[in-house]
Amino acid sequence: MFRRVAVRLLSHLRPFSSSEVPTEPVADDLFMAAWRRIVPNLDPPRTPLAFMRPRPSTASAASTPSKLTINLVSHYSSALSNKQVDMVIVPATTGQMGILPGHVASISELKAGLLSIHEGDEVTKYFISSGFVFVHSNSVTDIIAIEAVPIEQVDPDSVQKYFKEFTQKLSAASTDLEKAEAQIGLDVLSTLHSSLSG
Repeated sequence: MFRRVAVRLLSHLRPFSSSEVPTEPVADDLFMAAWRRIVPNLDPPRTPLAFMRPRPSTASAASTPSKLTINLVSHYSSALSNKQVDMVIVPATTGQMGILPGHVASISELKAGLLSIHEGDEVTKYFISSGFVFVHSNSVTDIIAIEAVPIEQVDPDSVQKYFKEFTQKLSAASTDLEKAEAQIGLDVLSTLHSSLSG
C-alpha cells in the first residue's frame, strides 16, 4: 500500500533543474500581495527564489576527451608525465577506484597496493606504498605516490625474506613504536606479496 502511495506521489513530481531558474529573480506574487496587505509600510523580504542562481551548463558528452591524461610522481622522480591512457585503477583507502576520461573531480588518499594503467590491450602495473590521487574535471589525473615501483622490478624472494624479518621484529617488539613500525612493514609487504601473486 505504501509503495502505491509513494509511486503516485512521485509520479506527479517534476524533476527540478537549476537551469530552470530564471536569470532575473521572480517574486512570489501571492506572498507579496499578502505582505503588502499586512505590512504596507515595510519593503517585502526577498524570497528564496531571489537567492538562486542558474548553474553553468555542464560539459556535454561530446566534449569529454577520449583519453585520460595521467601524471605519476613520487618524491624522487616523475615516472609518467602527460601520458594518454584509457583507464587507471588506483588503490584508494576506500577500495579500488577506477578512473576514466570525464571522471568527476575528486581527491582520494591512496594505500599500499597495485596501480594499474590501461592503454588499449596493454596494462602497466606499479606498486605504490601510499599517496594521493587528484582527479581534475578536465580528464587530467595526478597521482602523487611516496614510492612507485614497476611491479616487474620487484624481487619476490626479497619480499619473502623481509616479510619473515618483519614478522620476527613484530614478535620481538617491546615498545608501541617498534610494534607500529613492524606492523606497517608487514602490511606493506603482505600487500606487495599479494600484488605479485595476483
